[in-house]
Amino acid sequence: MEIEEDTSVFQRNILRAATAATFLLLMTAPAFGQRPDRGRWELLGEANVDGAVDHDRIVVTGAAGSFTGIRLRVERGAVRFDRVIIHFEDGQSQPFSIRGRVQPGSTTRVIDLPGNRRRIRDVEFFYERASYRSGRPKVLLFGIR
Repeated sequence: MEIEEDTSVFQRNILRAATAATFLLLMTAPAFGQRPDRGRWELLGEANVDGAVDHDRIVVTGAAGSFTGIRLRVERGAVRFDRVIIHFEDGQSQPFSIRGRVQPGSTTRVIDLPGNRRRIRDVEFFYERASYRSGRPKVLLFGIR
């Protein structure tokens, strides 16, 4: 009888520990995969897609500050991106291949900038209008600190 009581107490303690561990995991799960230095997204500029194949440059003012990443958001019509070239204030440039169709209301993947925070001079992007059935697409450039 004494062994059964010890086993029951042991099982309750295991159940309590498992419950506490599950609660702790659920509370911290949203933080996994996020860089601690990430802030909020800021609009850096926009461009309209006029023709079938297009190339635009969005100039980012120095007052905008430094960023750790960028992404592009599409509105009013789908856009098929080819590549993005980021030009930094220190004269360096970094090309990134995107090669994908982005639907209206969606964004590209986050493009992490090399190094820590970088000051962006401008961003060139090469793309084409994916469909002429919808309105004239607009591309918005966002940066994150």
